Amino acid sequence: MLGRYLSVAMLAALALTRSACAQDTGDGRRVFQTNCSICHTVQPGRNLVGPTLFGVVNRHSGRVPGFHYSTANLQSGLTWDPATLDRYLTAPQHVVPGTFMTFPGLPDSAKRSDLIAYLETLH
Repeated sequence: MLGRYLSVAMLAALALTRSACAQDTGDGRRVFQTNCSICHTVQPGRNLVGPTLFGVVNRHSGRVPGFHYSTANLQSGLTWDPATLDRYLTAPQHVVPGTFMTFPGLPDSAKRSDLIAYLETLH
């Protein structure tokens, strides 16, 4: 019985490893440039219409100095970990109703995964 649980655990770990390897930061950078760069930059300390996304992964929402956030974003209590970013990038207004972000969402899960992998490199 223990052997069966270990086998299942090993298969799950392998699936997670393959999923992580499937992410392409180069493609994620292109997704950023196409969908995000009109409002966001990846330069530290430089905000545009949206806040800088430098260091966004694992940052608390509403915490970039000098950026004017919506009350909804400030009070969301979110931490931008990969799972939260994935949900948010799917439908921002559903995750944070009242956000100023007008982006309708990125429905393609592979593009979201690549984008998040790219954002994880920005630190």
